[in-house]
This record gives sequence, structure tokens and C-alpha cells, in this order.
Amino acid sequence: MTHFIISGGGTGGHIFPALAIANQLKKEIPNAEILFIGANGKMEMTRVPEAGYNIVGLDVFGIRRDLSWSGIKSNLKLPFVLFKTMRKAKQVMRQFKPDVVIGVGGYASGPALRAAQDLNIPTVIQEQNSYPGKTNKWLSKKAAKICVAYDGLERFFLKDKIVKTGNPVRAEIINFQPKLEEAYSFLGLDKNKKTVLIIGGSQGARTINQAVLNHIENFKKMDVQLLWQTGELFYTSNEAPLSELKSQHIKILPFIKRMDLAYSVADYIVSRAGALAIAELTIVGVPTILVPLPTAAEDHQTANARQLSDAGAAILLPDKEVKEKLYATLVNLMEDVGKSKDMALKMKQFAQPEAIDGIVKEILYLS
Repeated sequence: MTHFIISGGGTGGHIFPALAIANQLKKEIPNAEILFIGANGKMEMTRVPEAGYNIVGLDVFGIRRDLSWSGIKSNLKLPFVLFKTMRKAKQVMRQFKPDVVIGVGGYASGPALRAAQDLNIPTVIQEQNSYPGKTNKWLSKKAAKICVAYDGLERFFLKDKIVKTGNPVRAEIINFQPKLEEAYSFLGLDKNKKTVLIIGGSQGARTINQAVLNHIENFKKMDVQLLWQTGELFYTSNEAPLSELKSQHIKILPFIKRMDLAYSVADYIVSRAGALAIAELTIVGVPTILVPLPTAAEDHQTANARQLSDAGAAILLPDKEVKEKLYATLVNLMEDVGKSKDMALKMKQFAQPEAIDGIVKEILYLS
């Protein structure tokens, strides 16, 4: 029987591709055993079991980039934490005996993949971004294959290890076709109004949320409807004022589980620029404003967004400008019908719906 370990998580941008890989592996090898390794306290510890897979949690965290005393203390602890998690990861490897270990990014993927490499187990890195993080650069030296979504990564990885596959997306997005009737009914929206979809990633985006909140009266005057995913934290912190804003044309949710239906009704989208978000947005092909998360490692979200904005496929709006300029940028985009159509077409040119097949092919070759 073939055994696989998939490691990573922390955000939906890591978890959903990981689950897509697992589901495709099960499709190819129905009796395959798959185990996840994640970080305790992160969302994978609930999302992965909900999807029907077992997961082992590691007590691991990332480098703090702030210079506060708590940040310095946290970073001083990190080498000891990594030593302990590496030991646990090796224990898991010896017990489960994986044929291949796949890393999708996130805190847990570093110690898990390094443990596998120390035990001479083949590893595959699924590098989602156009600018890789330090951990993947470090792990790449002993990785068997590195599946990437962007050109030009020979600057960071050995050329003969790189396979350009694209980023895996959820099954319901791969062959995306708008489900208009179901979507308008499910979401309770008016099919005769233009819809702006606001998505800040699985954890929300404070600056985007604040910008929308600041301009909510203007949105009402625009005669459009909002479908707004705030993230759990912003939603619970602002539940009372958000509840007052909800109406027939303003739908506010902490998390949207049926993204296929959300994309179906979207005429315009405002989104963070994580790799999974971009992989899905290129398939959907809707005029989009991308607001990169400025604290992302190596500022990779800006690099991701720039590839699209330079090609005229999306608008890049820096996070520091979003509160001031989001509303005006959105109005200008909606008024320029020609530009909107052109952006949608160019966005689709970046789509790689076959990504999951290419990634799983590389994994199976090593198993």
C-alpha cells in the first residue's frame, strides 16, 4: 500500500491546495494512505479532519519580524522549538513510513520535509508563489522535485528540479462554470444588480474591511450589491455594527464555504493576492483589484500581483493606499466597461486548471 504525507497549512491558501492534492491522490490510488502534518492551533487542525483525513499537529511557529521584546523572545525560542518538532516529525515518518512527503508551505512544512529528507524519503515542494520563502529555498537543495506556478524560479532553485505545473485549486473551481440560478438563490442576492465580491482570504483582511466599512454609504448609493467575506476575527470583533449594515443588498459573512457560488455572482472582485486566490481568480476571469498583504514573507503577494498587473490582467492597489483609494479605484473600473472586459480576458490567459494533474504525476513518479 502506498503512503503519503502532506505537510503545511496556516491559511486557506495552503490548506485548500493540500486537500486538492490529497483528493487527487485518492482518485489515482483509492487505497492510498494519506496523513497530514500541520501546526497546532492553526486552521488545518479543523479543516483537514472535516475533509476526512487524519492530521498530526506540531508545536511550531514562524519567525517574528517585529522588534518588540516578545518578538525577540519568540525568535530566541525558535531553534529549540524546531529541534523538538523535527524529532516528533521523524517519529511520525518512522511510524507511518511514507513513500513521498509533499510540502505545500506553512509553519509545519519546514520541520516535516527536513525530517523526511534526513531519513532519505523523497520530498516534493509545491511552491505557490513567484518569490519563494526562505524555508523552501533551504528545503529545495534536497527535494526531488519542485512544482512551481511562475516562470523565472531558476533564480532560486536548481533548474533540473523545477516542473511548471501551476497551483492546484478546489475541484469545484477547476472546470468553473457560473451557476447563476443556484448562486443567487443560495446567497439571497438580486440577479438584476451588479455584485462586488470582497474576499480578504480565509482569515480576512483588516485594511480592506476597514476601507469597505468607511465607504459603505457610498456603496449603497452606487446601486450595487456587496458580498463581503470579512474573516472570523473581524466579524466577531465588529458583529454589532456589521449586523446593522446587513440588508438585501449587503451580505456580510465571516467565511464563504461555497466559493464557486460566490464567484458565479461576482461582476467585480477585490481580493488579497495569495497564490491560491490568484490561481482561482485566473480561472474565474472577473475584473479584479488585488491588494497584497504587506506582511507576507518576502512580500511575495506583491510579486504575485505584479505579474498580473504588468500584463493588464488586474489592478494592483498597495495595502497602504487601500483605505483612501479602494472605492475610487472600484468606481473607475466599473465605469470603464472596455477595460473591465479586457482585464477579464487577460486574467483567463494566466489560468492553469490542469495544475493538479501535473503535481500528482510528479508525486506518483517518485512513489
